[in-house]
Amino acid sequence: MEFESTESSGATCADGENNTFDEDTCLVLPDWAIRSGPRKKIYFDPEKVTAAIVTCGGLCPGLNDVVQNIVFTLTDYGVPEDQILGIRYGLRGFYEREDKPITLTRSTVDGIHLKGGTMLGTSRGGANIKEIVRRIDLWGLNMVFVIGGNGGNAAADAIQQEVERQGVRCVVAGVPKSIDNDILLVDKCFGFDTAVEAAQGALLAAKVEASSGYKGLGIVKLMGRSSGFIAMQASMASGVVDVCLIPEVPFSLDKLKACVAGVLEKKGHCVVCVAEGAGQDILAAGSTATDASGNAILADVGTWLRDEFKKHFKVESDVKYIDPSYIIRSIPTTSNDRVYCKVLGQGAVHGAFAGYTGFTVGLVNTHYVFLPIPTIIQVPRKVNPKGRRWNRLKTAINQPDLV
Repeated sequence: MEFESTESSGATCADGENNTFDEDTCLVLPDWAIRSGPRKKIYFDPEKVTAAIVTCGGLCPGLNDVVQNIVFTLTDYGVPEDQILGIRYGLRGFYEREDKPITLTRSTVDGIHLKGGTMLGTSRGGANIKEIVRRIDLWGLNMVFVIGGNGGNAAADAIQQEVERQGVRCVVAGVPKSIDNDILLVDKCFGFDTAVEAAQGALLAAKVEASSGYKGLGIVKLMGRSSGFIAMQASMASGVVDVCLIPEVPFSLDKLKACVAGVLEKKGHCVVCVAEGAGQDILAAGSTATDASGNAILADVGTWLRDEFKKHFKVESDVKYIDPSYIIRSIPTTSNDRVYCKVLGQGAVHGAFAGYTGFTVGLVNTHYVFLPIPTIIQVPRKVNPKGRRWNRLKTAINQPDLV
């Protein structure tokens, strides 16, 4: 894609040229990808296949949908139902004695797409890769399907490398999962559309609360550790947000207060949507604390903003704070995500039977493709502050620069 100049919106790379279809990232990426789908020739005898499915990381709408469609597609190929294992509570389920794998059949997974969460359970944190590969060899697994985010796919890549190093014949396939939509190169992750849709309820509630009070101020905190896609998209879709704060765009607290004061003076109420990773340069500067997955432990920007606004406006403003995060991530999928999960689950199985390994399946530039896992785990995908999507939102809600 060519741009008029390096100053053009979306021209994030040198010489006014964007090296990727995604305006939000400037990395050297492959010029092409292998199309997903069934192949005429398969490299496994379905009756001899033993497969395992594992879900990793935080909850996200669609996990059950993907599990269900991997099972359905495996059995459609002819894999015996008693040879499909569900690994319990994340990667540790490969070797934790109290969490034994369960057998997944068509009847076992029937209807699970109507429920949120994951029937297999999930967990965060590091895994013993060598012990996992030992169990893969011991159990005679031919295929392992890992449904996870950047961390889960990184673990899948490590498993693939160890399998190859030890000479264990097993395909490792990933399905990218990120409610934050921060997987590099992929158009969108499953669960993202559902999350944006569910966030509308919280934003509309904040609008009602704010507009019903004297100089009412509604604050809604949404998911987004390092990427503000949900906050940005939900703010654009709802049409009720006056200020949107995301991790990629720093802000000055004084300028934010002045902006909100101006909106209150003009409209009589204000709605602020903030991603959980926003403002960490102010709140957690110098902090190196991490969680079990190695992610930085975030300070609570939502409650901090609530308290700061209460101190600033005193009794002159009625401040309400809403955090719907756990409600959003635990619900079933909407129709679009449900269809998307079906195609991803089918694609992962098609790729495995085609003999590919160390790959993940996703929608890239509107096409379903197979991608090498190392390609998508280089860095998190982020909103480009100079890109079109962020600037469309700023224009739509008349948000000034806050730095």
